[in-house]
Amino acid sequence: MIHPDTELRFISDAIGYGVVAKKFIPKGTITWVQDDLDRIFTEQDVLGLHPNMRESLETYCFVNARGHRILCWDNAKYVNHSFRPSCMSTAYDFEIAIRDIYPGEELTDDYGYLNVQEPFEVVDEGTDRKVVYPDDLLTYHKEYDRAIMENLQYVSNVHQPLQPLISAEVWKEFSGVIAGRTPLRSILTCYYQRDAVQ
Repeated sequence: MIHPDTELRFISDAIGYGVVAKKFIPKGTITWVQDDLDRIFTEQDVLGLHPNMRESLETYCFVNARGHRILCWDNAKYVNHSFRPSCMSTAYDFEIAIRDIYPGEELTDDYGYLNVQEPFEVVDEGTDRKVVYPDDLLTYHKEYDRAIMENLQYVSNVHQPLQPLISAEVWKEFSGVIAGRTPLRSILTCYYQRDAVQ
């Protein structure tokens, strides 16, 4: 589920639609949680779909560490890519804001941690990176983890409307990470190694 203080808006002809903050969302806020309404597709499920449906699924889903495609049921599927993302995924099936997000600003992710199947060029943002690659998670996981670590101090100090959707077990573990009692699970654990199953 995407944060409730967001809405879908048309961004541009090049980008299409995106998810935008309606209210101020401070850094450290949980901005998305994988919930029970999100649909999980196994490889067998995907093979059983009509080709048109498979194409739509590839557009709007991400791939988890088991190779399952996750299709978000709400506007979360419209969160766009950025190499300067406002949100960062974790190995705990939720994301947090890694900077303050102001009304009218987009919530964005670095698609490099979503296990894309093929490289693709993105809108140039003036960064060194111009293409999202399937192995970006292997290359940049330390950078992604660092972004989470740098924002842990804010998580307990901001309103968290999505926190009740996180299981008690996962929240207990993550609370230990915040308190410094437990090491952060690396986002590298979300990497799906396709070659291992081919």
